[in-house]
Order: sequence, then C-alpha cells, then structure tokens
Amino acid sequence: MVRRNEIDDIDLSIRFKFGVHTIFLFVDASSHFSDVSSELLEVLQERFPDGLKADKDSPPTALPDDSSQIEFAVLRSQTDPSLGWIPLHAKSDDTPVGKGLKDNQTVAFAFRDAADEDFGEVVFEVAFPTYEEEMEE
Repeated sequence: MVRRNEIDDIDLSIRFKFGVHTIFLFVDASSHFSDVSSELLEVLQERFPDGLKADKDSPPTALPDDSSQIEFAVLRSQTDPSLGWIPLHAKSDDTPVGKGLKDNQTVAFAFRDAADEDFGEVVFEVAFPTYEEEMEE
C-alpha cells in the first residue's frame, strides 16, 4: 500500500494525445491541473505554433489563448480505445492523483471554446496508429 505523502514526491509520466499528436510530459502528481494545463500549452505553442492536426489530412486546429480552455479525458477501457473517452472535468485546483491518473497513462485533451462558459461537451479526437498506416510509411 502506498501512502498519500509518498505519492506526492513522484512524477507521473503521462502521454497527452490530440489527433495524431502525442506529447509526453512528466507531471508532478500533486500539482494542480492549472499548472499541468499551462505546461502543456507552453509545449504546444513551442512545438506546434500553427496548431494540431486531428488526422494527417486535416487542417490544423488552432491552439487556445488560455490554458483554462484545455479539457482532459481518460480511456473508458485501457485495452479498447474504440470505447471512447471519459471526460475528467478537472477543476484548476484538482490534482492528477486526485483525478485517478496513474504513471504511464494516456490522457486525451481537447480545446473548449472560450465563449463556452457552461463547460459544454468537447470532442476528444485521438488517432491511434494502425498496422496498415505503419506499413505505408
């Protein structure tokens, strides 16, 4: 059994996914989601200033201006991505451990429209590579 104070000192390795992109970050298990969102947006702005692609043929999706517009979700089934995603509805002061995130977990992210103040549903678009795609490249 792991005690709460032991978890706080561990960084979680998280694979954040959007479309065809995967961003691998080390996240402090006890940090707030506002900090996680800010770090993720900073990396995205540096690496993908023109936006992210949902699939290899789609136009880029623009990055948000504010990290509070980033929403997160986890897989319904770790072994079957086709079952979709469960939104985390993480508040800015929630922590990754408090939301049940574990080391080496895949977490989808999407951007909420700045005008959407009631936190309506966002669509988590994630493309997992297939064997056929790997053979084409």
